[in-house]
Amino acid sequence: MDIALFDLDHTLIPFDSGSVFTRHLAERGALPPDFEEKYLEYCRRYAEGTVDMVQMHRFTVGALGVHEPATLARWLREFRATIAPRIPRRARQLVQHHQAAGRDCALVTATTRFVAEAFGAVLGLDTVLATQPALGPDGRYTGEIVGQPCFREHKRTHVQEWLAQRGTRWSEVGRSWFYSDSANDLPLLEAVTDPVAVDPDARLLAVAQARGWPVVSLRDA
Repeated sequence: MDIALFDLDHTLIPFDSGSVFTRHLAERGALPPDFEEKYLEYCRRYAEGTVDMVQMHRFTVGALGVHEPATLARWLREFRATIAPRIPRRARQLVQHHQAAGRDCALVTATTRFVAEAFGAVLGLDTVLATQPALGPDGRYTGEIVGQPCFREHKRTHVQEWLAQRGTRWSEVGRSWFYSDSANDLPLLEAVTDPVAVDPDARLLAVAQARGWPVVSLRDA
């Protein structure tokens, strides 16, 4: 069994998925006017590796708890229809390459699940390992997280759990690829046989060059 794992933001897509979804909701009056600015500050801290993911999730997803689940579902369907043209051709081709080779593929992202699944559907990735948002008794998002966020060392844990569900362990995987832009993903990059730095941040670029890892770009020319 071979596996290919893909980060989402700034890897398969050249932007932050949460920011795009936030803008989508703001245009519909679903979020306060200053919400996007505050969200982008969290993103900056995420890139620096200083953000508390639980706190960030409470802020971003918790704000959606005021809306009826059916309304959010409709906005998500509308959102999914807008993102297909924004997926780089090279990213689609990379995913298709691994799928054609018979590898089990998964999106592995810190993004909250309902946003990640929208991109997974467009990319043709049925397996989405993402941060799972908690629901209250009324079916609305509470802002809390179920289990551990799919972030840093927990990405490897999420992959291990996925393999276990398939009756497989790391030791039974043949080759394994992980594509990422961020040094935050070093725990999973170091766990696979074939780590690949994609349009990497400065910290990951330095590590990749020091260790001889491939450095590629998925941005369309």
